[in-house]
Amino acid sequence: MTSNARVVVIGAGLAGVRLARRLGELGMSASDVVLVGEEEHRPYNRVLLAEVLAGRYAPEVIALPTPDRLVRARAEHIDRADRTVHCSDGSSIAYDTLVLATGSNPVLPPLRGLFTPDHELPSGVHAFRTMDDCLGLSKDVRPGARAVVIGGGLLGVSAARALAVRGAQVVLAQQAERLMERQLDPGASELVLRHLKELGVEVHTECRVRDVRCVGGRVRSVELADHYALDADLVVLACGVHPRVGLARDAGLAVHKGIIVDDELRTSDPHIRALGDCAQHQGTVYGLATPALEQAEVLAELIADADNGNNGGDSGVRYTGTRALTRLTLTDFTADNNGVGGTGNPFDLAAFGETTPRPGDDVIQLADATRGTYRKVVVRDDRLVGGVLVGELGTVGALARAWEGAEPLPTDGGPLLHLLTNDGGS
Repeated sequence: MTSNARVVVIGAGLAGVRLARRLGELGMSASDVVLVGEEEHRPYNRVLLAEVLAGRYAPEVIALPTPDRLVRARAEHIDRADRTVHCSDGSSIAYDTLVLATGSNPVLPPLRGLFTPDHELPSGVHAFRTMDDCLGLSKDVRPGARAVVIGGGLLGVSAARALAVRGAQVVLAQQAERLMERQLDPGASELVLRHLKELGVEVHTECRVRDVRCVGGRVRSVELADHYALDADLVVLACGVHPRVGLARDAGLAVHKGIIVDDELRTSDPHIRALGDCAQHQGTVYGLATPALEQAEVLAELIADADNGNNGGDSGVRYTGTRALTRLTLTDFTADNNGVGGTGNPFDLAAFGETTPRPGDDVIQLADATRGTYRKVVVRDDRLVGGVLVGELGTVGALARAWEGAEPLPTDGGPLLHLLTNDGGS
């Protein structure tokens, strides 16, 4: 059966749902927008999956508003000539504009023993990308379980913390020399390390995993490159993500790292747009929530304007890139017997721009080891080019605005120091 829609959005994550909602707010009829999502769950905020794993939130708490026309199926083929999407449930949807918000897939490292003969992950080994991944992990984890998290980036740190507060004995194996090396400088990384250790997490940096060993189809240990073995009841793969571009590539669209888009988020086919984790704009694949949401806002205006027939759809709105701030809150709390509930003191961190100075840059740094706080900004040619803050983030709003504005700072340094120390700036 074939149905029709003016706009078909493939992908029911943050970007796809925000686009559908904004199109409705801008006057497009709900019947003219179809969202295609292959997960059986309601659309949800993927950013908060670690909080579900930790037991801080129940799955329904992170659900997103469900659009009126949501097709729960996998988009399998795009017929560009007929402008039709063919889905796994046998249905077809004709479109005027197609939007690819297909997101990203987890990176599965080339480890020996990682896959069963049926090319499935062994029992106890989990990626950590979807709600099903999260629920599977939640089912496996129990007090005293031996968990190995492979990867010490943002996702790995979040997963290790979540498992620790659920009572697991957690080992985090990070190939780089420090945690979250892409976002944080050494001083901030050290505070994150201290926080995890206080939760009982054992952290190994400059540590490469080479082998996953299973018995009877279930993981039993992880072997490191130096042949040291870590006993494991469960393993979490937090090795990053890569854009999900297979559907676009099969349709003949221009793809590099991601689906290549211009400033109107248009692909090499003028009737197909892309946004979010799968899109590559001006050489950049962001893989973060803030750029995806900004792209959805821009694209909604462009589509709504074209739908209204204004200037051929050229309202002058363009997406010119996002200066993204990374923020992570690690909350210590004790979950109940069902893994839900609890409160505690948050451990906040934020990073933006270039946190490693170049020769000639000016650096202002404030640290308080007793309170566990750390603040650092990098100034180049009288402009704020980056910063990292750990704990007490009252200044982050004002600093981020100064960074985003890219305006010259006063030369006496006083106002910048005020921004760094004034906790009313958020």
